[in-house]
Order: sequence, then structure tokens, then C-alpha cells
Amino acid sequence: MSDSYDVIVVGGGHAGAEAAWASAKCGASVALVTMDRTALGRMSCNPAIGGLGKGQIVREIDALGGLMGLAIDRAGIQFRVLNRRKGAAVRAPRAQADRAAYSCALLDLLSQAPQITIVEGTASALASRPTGAGGSRPRVTGVTLEDGRRLSADAIVLTTGTFLRGLMHCGTSQIEGGRMGEPSSVGMSESLEALGFTLGRLKTGTPPRVHRDTIDYDSCEIQPGDDPPAPFSFLTDSITQPQIPCWITHTSIAAHDCILANLDRAPLYCGQIQSTGPRYCPSIEDKVVRFADKSRHQIFLEPEGYDDQRIYCNGIATSLPRDVQEAFLHEIPGLGQARIIQYGYAIEYDWIPTHQTHVSLESKPAKGLFLAGQINGTSGYEEAAGQGLVAGVNAVRSIGGEQPFLLARDQAYIGVMIDDLVTRPPTEPYRMFTSRAEYRLQLRSDNADQRLTPIGRQLGTVDDWRWARFQQKSAAIAHIETLCKGTTIDGIPASLWSRRPEADVEALAGALRQTDHSMHSTDNLDQFLIDTKYSGYLVRQNLQVERFRRLESMPIPDDMDYASISQLRLEARELLGRFTPRTLGQASRISGINPADITLLWIHASRRRPLRPTA
Repeated sequence: MSDSYDVIVVGGGHAGAEAAWASAKCGASVALVTMDRTALGRMSCNPAIGGLGKGQIVREIDALGGLMGLAIDRAGIQFRVLNRRKGAAVRAPRAQADRAAYSCALLDLLSQAPQITIVEGTASALASRPTGAGGSRPRVTGVTLEDGRRLSADAIVLTTGTFLRGLMHCGTSQIEGGRMGEPSSVGMSESLEALGFTLGRLKTGTPPRVHRDTIDYDSCEIQPGDDPPAPFSFLTDSITQPQIPCWITHTSIAAHDCILANLDRAPLYCGQIQSTGPRYCPSIEDKVVRFADKSRHQIFLEPEGYDDQRIYCNGIATSLPRDVQEAFLHEIPGLGQARIIQYGYAIEYDWIPTHQTHVSLESKPAKGLFLAGQINGTSGYEEAAGQGLVAGVNAVRSIGGEQPFLLARDQAYIGVMIDDLVTRPPTEPYRMFTSRAEYRLQLRSDNADQRLTPIGRQLGTVDDWRWARFQQKSAAIAHIETLCKGTTIDGIPASLWSRRPEADVEALAGALRQTDHSMHSTDNLDQFLIDTKYSGYLVRQNLQVERFRRLESMPIPDDMDYASISQLRLEARELLGRFTPRTLGQASRISGINPADITLLWIHASRRRPLRPTA
């Protein structure tokens, strides 16, 4: 095994897997350092991929040539499209996963890339050397493993998840670890602090798992998947593995009373946990306190695999003591006799507040060090994977001295997420929602390939097979559009009829067969109808996008000395100096910066050099 690589990726979770894959696709030799190769992409929390906002990110990862969509299509045990009755802009795919099968799928896919070497071990420190005047900003040169091995590289992607000084809480019990049964990483946190990083603490949690044979399913509501199931990846023609149901139940007043009676033993309320948890995925303790008017909360009972005995109780994340978990769980319909296999727990971990991170995901204190996933303050497998892909591409581009790969807010949910992170550093774990995107009419899950596959082709992450499939689909949709111009339905041109709300695939297919006897794919017909129905709205939205881009593309010189602009408010000088935005658009989204600050900044910068839009 070599000890020298182009890129080292630390961490084999969802961010790390995508980073390693993307770097390899861009031609780099990659070392993927993980504690256990069989745990790649391990779902330490909910065994599911996708959902509102998140499903769109998975489609974007796939459109750019990433792994997550392919892996979940292999390992999914129940597929559903959320908001199917609503418009396409807010529909989102979601799939329950077989945890073991998902890890196996990722390992198999990564093993197909000869440039990737999977190194089992724990990274304990970063190696670096001084650069620049006085060596003020070091460049990372490699990592040291706990067993003394040293790996060198020109760029490093750090995807540590919840392992940086991870501390798990269950009642008064505190166990050091990154997740149940796996140790935490202390040395890496100390190494980051030595490089000048400021670290913070965040918290997340997980619910109990119960044995599937101890549930009274007759007291629960069955939740079947879609038939037929819709794949995530644009390369998957159909899902062939069997699908299984989930179930729904609810908490009860008796369960709430049990929780309230034991709040003094809850780490969240007795002062044991000091860090901030996710507001939009609160523990059951938080739900009962914050929503005291609600007599019950929904719980999804989700299988963790075909042969896995564990049922994930989605909706009751908790760090209450074990005896309290037993007591309140048995007050829930369907779970009166449930046997807990794994108790819920909360976990605190270190993260790097993102004022220390560029929009390329390269860190500011250390050159060549890229950050992705929960280390950037996000929650969720999908958010982590999206960052991993961007960080992996940019790690390679930094080695070659190329401009970083950046996605704008009007191009992808991934772009929205990264821009949010670097302009508005989170104070709690960040989760993607469709409401965070100003241009969600065009950031749909159905058109992610139209938006991003050509970009992936330019980057090198989209291979010949995916590109050929995309071109075939594009040509087919263009052919349908041409046929519609010469076809009438209900006495009007099909191109106009297709904009009507009642226009459907079956009627369109029947009309086109009279003009052209070839069969047209249902997926392509559906894509044409969606594009057509949204076209009028997108014309108006594109005008907004163009105005946004004019501001967004006005560059700010890298060496701008904000402290010297005396006309700026002191707060504005401090914020701009802290975040060092690349463009006026980014500067305008920093919390605390107002329009008057942007005007002054524009005037000052234009005196130094003409502010022309960048490419």
C-alpha cells in the first residue's frame, strides 16, 4: 500500500464516500480512511434516504455522477414520493433502507474505482507545513493514524461526522464515542485547534429501536410504499427488490405524563447537555415541553432491513434514562409489550463554525483542507453527501490550481445549502427544507439531470454511460416537443394543451401515436408535461434570477481591507472581515449586513477596480 496520495478523505460516512468517489472521478488517487470498511455509509440514525428538500439533494448528487442515488436504489425496501398530489416543485422521493445492504452497496461501488484505496484506521492528527509570508496560513500535507502510520497528500477532505470528541448521553450515563459501539476521536480535535481553528459543540439524538416481533401491529396504521416504486437514480430503470410496509402510531397522554414526571432526569433539562440540538428534529422531551397543547405526536415504525430485527421508532428521539424510556414507550399504542433492543441516546460532538470556511468548502485557517458534513454544522445523510461531492471535486481542482467548482442558489439545493452555511453560520444543526430555496420552481427533483449533468460532464464526474443516457433522454423530449407542435388535442395544439392542469401522460401519448407511431417513454412524456406546465412561471422567475446574478457576480477583491473603510459601520467591518465574501451577493446575505453597507462596499471596491460580473 502506498503512503502518498493526491487526496486523503478522513471518514467513511455519506460525506466521505461521495468525496472519495468525486475525487477519483476527477482523476485523483485517493485514500479513504475509515475505522471499518464494512461500515461505509452506516446509517447511525434513521435508515432512510430522501424526503422534502433532502430528496432533491439526492437527485442532484446523482445528476452530478455521485453515489447516493445508486446505493439507495439497490438497498431500498420501501419507496415513496412525498407530496405526490401537489406540484412537481415540492415533490420529493424518499426510501426506507436496509442498513446492511446500503453499506454493502457503497462498498461495492467504491471498490469499482481503482484510484480509491480504503485504509482502515483512525486518523488522529493532521500534518502541515508553513506557507506564505511568515507562515501565517499552514498547508496540510497528510494525516497520522493512531497506530503510527502516516499518509501524505496534496489535499485532505475531513468528514468526521459526530466523532470529534463525541460524547453519548443516556440519562446520567455518559460514554465517549462517535456512535453506539464506536470510539470518538480526541486527537483530531486537538490537531485542528493547534492549526488555529475555533471549535464549537452541537448535539443530535436518536430514538430507541424495538424488536419487530414484540409490536402489536393491529394497533398501528399500516403505511405501504408506492406501487410501482420510483427510483432515485436517473440510471435506474426500475426497482426489482421486494418492498415492505412501515407503520404509524402516536404517543399518548400517559406517555407524556411519564416524560414530564422525569424531566429532572433528562440530560437536556438537568444541565448535563449544554450544546444546541436540531430545532426541526427535536427530542420527545422537547416536543412534550414545547408543544404542551398537543395530546399526541406521530411515530413512524420503520424496519431497518429485511432480516434486521430492529424497528426504528422515528419521532421519539430521547436521552432519558433507560427505565423512563421503557415506561413511556409501553404507554404508546402498539408498543405496550415492545422490547427495546437499543435505547435512544443524545450525542454531543465538535464542529467547525463556518465563518472559517470558504464557499468552496476549503478551510480558511489551513490551505488544502476541505470540510464536509456534520463538521460544518449540518444534519442529515443527504446534506453531508452533497457537501462531500463538492469538497471532493474542489480538493482535486485546488491541486491543479483550477478555479473552484461552485453551485449558485438558482442552480441547486446543494448551492443553497453551502451558501447558507458560509453566509449564515448555523447555531444549531442545519437541515435542508424546500422553503430555504428562493427558486424552488426550477430546483425540482425531476429536472436535476437537466440542471446539473452537463456541469458534471465538464467536471469529469459524469462518465460516458451516464452522459449517453442523458443525451438520449434530452433528444427524446425534444422530439416530443416537436411532435406537439403538429398535433392537436381537443382542437388546440398539443403544445398549448400540455399547459393545462388536467393534461396527463396517457392522453398525450394517445394523441402523439396518431402523428408518430413510435412508443414514447412514460418518464419522458411526464418530464415534457412538467417542463411545459412550469414554463410560464419560470419565465418570470428567470427575470428574478438574472437580477440576482448581476449582484451575485460582482466580485470583491480577495485583499479587500474592510477595517480601512471608515464609512462602514463597525459591525459591518467586523462581519465582512470575518466572513470574507467573494461577491456582493454573498456579502448581502450575511446576517447583520444591510443595504447601506452593500452600497458603501460597492462604491469603495469600484474605486479600486471596475466591478464587472465574473463568468
